[in-house]
Amino acid sequence: MITVIKPGLLTSVQDLGRYGYQKYGVIASGVMDKLSHRIANILVGNDENEPTLEITLLGPAIQFEEDSLISICGGDLSPSINGTLVRPWRSIFVKKGSKLTFGPAKSGSRTYLSVAGGFNVKEVMDSKSTYLRAGIGGFKGRALKAGDSIPFHQPGDLSISIMEYLARQAKDRQFAEMEWSVASNLTPAYRKDAAIRVIKGNQYHLFSEVSRYKFFSETFEVTPQSDRMGYRLKGPFLQLEKPEELISEAVSFGSIQVPSEGSPIVLLADRQTTGGYPKIGQIASVDLPIIAQAKPGDRIRFSEVSHEAAQALYLEREAELKQLKNGILLKFR
Repeated sequence: MITVIKPGLLTSVQDLGRYGYQKYGVIASGVMDKLSHRIANILVGNDENEPTLEITLLGPAIQFEEDSLISICGGDLSPSINGTLVRPWRSIFVKKGSKLTFGPAKSGSRTYLSVAGGFNVKEVMDSKSTYLRAGIGGFKGRALKAGDSIPFHQPGDLSISIMEYLARQAKDRQFAEMEWSVASNLTPAYRKDAAIRVIKGNQYHLFSEVSRYKFFSETFEVTPQSDRMGYRLKGPFLQLEKPEELISEAVSFGSIQVPSEGSPIVLLADRQTTGGYPKIGQIASVDLPIIAQAKPGDRIRFSEVSHEAAQALYLEREAELKQLKNGILLKFR
């Protein structure tokens, strides 16, 4: 069990999302950075869909009420245990009574805390993700508050093996980190001037030639009017060749819509289920973690990628994740 001492800016329980209910108007929700969430769970021996704590920019203070196996993956929010900095992207054993805190955001904007066994919260419509606007899922349907206590499920055999190994390394210390971490090719480079690969959207051809050129040649800034639903971007004015009446259609994580005022919106985890604005692009799956880690003031640029190339990049990353899982299984089973 953990107890929240300070909640941070926005800390919520999230899994990979609530799918199968968008036809009823229920959004998918789920984590913003799926890659970091999945790796955090892999490192503690969990199923990849087990809920984690999604921590945004200003992190919480958390006390562990029992010996725990954890992992912290994603943006670098300067995590420390009992005042000693800990390294992300690795398994960490934490003794009962230890306190996890966070400092300044050095890179990225979100980090993910996993615990062996997973957080024991109720499932709502086949997901444990927090749908903040509707007040369902996660922990009481809301962001965490000071005084909240969240229990864990019983860890599995793999988790126990990793935990016992690190407990022996800890000896009289309050925590112990795994000596190895995730390979650099699996940890995204969170930069303030990120290049995001984009597939042309369904309505790309409807935009003016100048707008199509500017979309792929100029930079955009993430504005403060951004949240888990979408990032509003400031940059060159984008417009259609001529006015068009479009029928609303399904949207997905990473769809880039352009309203009539000409400033694009990148749709994210809490996106609506359908949209009627023209879509100029769709962010490739492998770069969704990078856009998810952007924060207000960061500048991004888009580069074109073919659908086939985006698929190949996705399959390559999935193979790398499978290799990571198999490596842990071989070492601890």
